[in-house]
Amino acid sequence: MEQLVKTKDLVLSKKDFESDQMVKWCPGCGDHAILRSVENVFPELGIPKEDFVVVSGIGCSSRFPYYMNTYGMHGIHGRAAPLATGIKLTNPKLSVWMITGDGDSLAIGGNHFIHLARRNPDINVLLFNNKIYGLTKGQFSPTTPKGSKTKSSPQGTFEVPFNPGELVIGARGKFFARVVDTNPKMMTEVFLEAAKYRGASIIEILANCVIFNNKIHSLVTSRETKEDNQLFLRAGQPMIFGKEKNRGLVLKGTGLEIVTIGENGITEKDILVHNPYEVDPGIHIMLCEMKAPDFPVALGVIRSVEAETFEAAVWNSIDYEKDTSPLKKVDDLLRSGNTWRISKSNNNGKK
Repeated sequence: MEQLVKTKDLVLSKKDFESDQMVKWCPGCGDHAILRSVENVFPELGIPKEDFVVVSGIGCSSRFPYYMNTYGMHGIHGRAAPLATGIKLTNPKLSVWMITGDGDSLAIGGNHFIHLARRNPDINVLLFNNKIYGLTKGQFSPTTPKGSKTKSSPQGTFEVPFNPGELVIGARGKFFARVVDTNPKMMTEVFLEAAKYRGASIIEILANCVIFNNKIHSLVTSRETKEDNQLFLRAGQPMIFGKEKNRGLVLKGTGLEIVTIGENGITEKDILVHNPYEVDPGIHIMLCEMKAPDFPVALGVIRSVEAETFEAAVWNSIDYEKDTSPLKKVDDLLRSGNTWRISKSNNNGKK
């Protein structure tokens, strides 16, 4: 299998990836910041420009391929995952980035999304989660909070929303991260980590829709509340957060609990240390489920477990069959097993 090739001496800049197309997202939309972060990440990867492919489905986020100066494909609603998987299978050396939204991947594309997580192709998935259908003007999506009044639920939605992280890990996903669109530095750092990972790296981006769901993530992103409601995770470091950096998480029984360092004999040594490489998903799922204001929202790389990629498994099986099969060409197949010869006969039935 031809592997993804990186070139140390390759010099590219953000400008090399900027498209000449007019960006048509609404002013103030969080998607602008995500686009800028991706433009900053691509030159850092040491990958030739022609080896990048950006794939999308349908939605505001899915305009992304037009706004990147790379190869790309704007697919149909919910079908970005099979398109991206097919591209990676066909040409494993490509760096494939799938851009999608909470409606595109978790509703009509839900089946494809969970199987992408399960199969683990080496694809980077950016899941824009504004908890609403923005392109079609404000209907509730699979992540809209229960009870929310929207264009399609004027009485309040009755549905329990998906938690993308819980869904990914439940589908046997090996890499899940979460970021906010208000912090480009955080996005760049996590996108780089995702690009280095060999497998399906799925990043949920808490994005703001200024028109149909403005400030849906305000508890997590606003200046006044973000420090008490964000927990940025780093491997090998204690899970500490808060304005004073004196609050942390401990495991009590079978659940997480917030404690204050310096109270009741609690020290930094008592705080849970983040291990994204742990195969057992228990703590990772708990981190994905934390919600403000009762808990801080977990950000950064939550889970990163090594596993064979889908395309490697497929190509290894092809190579094995090539090496071991007695059939080397079509003639070998046609002449194998039970064969017989049909000969011409005359009108009397004699040969």
